[in-house]
Amino acid sequence: MPAHGEAIFPQDLPAMLGSAMTMEKPRVRRIVTGHDAEGKSTIIEDGPAPRVVTLDGRGSAFIELWSTRATPVPIDRASGEPAEEGVRLHPPANGTRLRMVDFPPESEEVLAQLTPEVVRAAFAAIGAADALPDRDGPHPLMHRTESVDYGIVIEGEITLVLDGSETLLRAGEVVIQRGTSHAWANRSGRMARIAFILIDGAYDAELQR
Repeated sequence: MPAHGEAIFPQDLPAMLGSAMTMEKPRVRRIVTGHDAEGKSTIIEDGPAPRVVTLDGRGSAFIELWSTRATPVPIDRASGEPAEEGVRLHPPANGTRLRMVDFPPESEEVLAQLTPEVVRAAFAAIGAADALPDRDGPHPLMHRTESVDYGIVIEGEITLVLDGSETLLRAGEVVIQRGTSHAWANRSGRMARIAFILIDGAYDAELQR
């Protein structure tokens, strides 16, 4: 898996998506609490998010903040986050994932370059080839994950695209994504940021492919 800050898509993807927009790697302060030797609460980490992974040349980024791998979550003194490299779209089995995602504005030119081959490569790079639909949808980045996702718009505005409808979300608004096929379309002309909490789930038989 790539190191901190390294692009994870195929080498030629930034050129295919257009790299005119650039930005510094985003920094998000992450504070983690724990317990000292006497069992008193303390801060065990305070610094920038340790994994920030750029997705293309336009400013897209996954800011990985925390994950858990069991429910209930074991709580000890100071073990920290379970080790993980790179980016995985799905939450861990029986676990959760907290991340922020920066979405650059999209254009008709960028959309036209999101061919099925490019999209498959992009999702395979984050371990989510199985998230792609088996039919055409209203947006080339339509996907679904077997999880319940809480999405909180932190900055900007963005359109949630579903199979048969769209809705615009602005800063401070929240979406509860219940395993549905969807895409995010940033038509605002400026960067948008969403905080996501992903919770591992299981589809009813009637919703399984």
